[in-house]
Amino acid sequence: MHYFAYGSNMSIRRLRLRVPSARPCSVATLQGHELRFHKRGGDGSAKCDIHPAEDSLKSAIGVLFDIDPRDKPDLDRAEGLGVGYREVEVRLADPTGGLVRAFSYQAIELDPCLKPFDWYKRHVLLGAQENGLPPEYVALIAAVEAIADSDRERHARELAIYL
Repeated sequence: MHYFAYGSNMSIRRLRLRVPSARPCSVATLQGHELRFHKRGGDGSAKCDIHPAEDSLKSAIGVLFDIDPRDKPDLDRAEGLGVGYREVEVRLADPTGGLVRAFSYQAIELDPCLKPFDWYKRHVLLGAQENGLPPEYVALIAAVEAIADSDRERHARELAIYL
């Protein structure tokens, strides 16, 4: 099944910890949406969301993954389905201009005042870079203001997957 990742799950290492079967297919674009760091995370920081844009020409860019349907319940749990995110079906443009249907997650609780922890932003940024998202889009992610996580153990644990 096709899954559209646009936040920290773009990081192949992070996603495979949750969904071992995940295989990246291509970069994909969701028209009429934009990436925002405004989802209220369980840890009190901001997480990513694909938010409907007022300007229909805006788009959110992410990674289309194939996952084994047997792994979906694990991904649903990791994403907090029904609590943090709701499942949505999206129609994406692939690099050839073709349309692909996939499932994704959209935030339920929003707080535009929150900022992401630096380790979370790093997951998103590394995933965008490793999957070859356009440089101007990667620069938009890099420009997002992040904050230090006072829980240094969580910070170290989150980034240990890249060592």
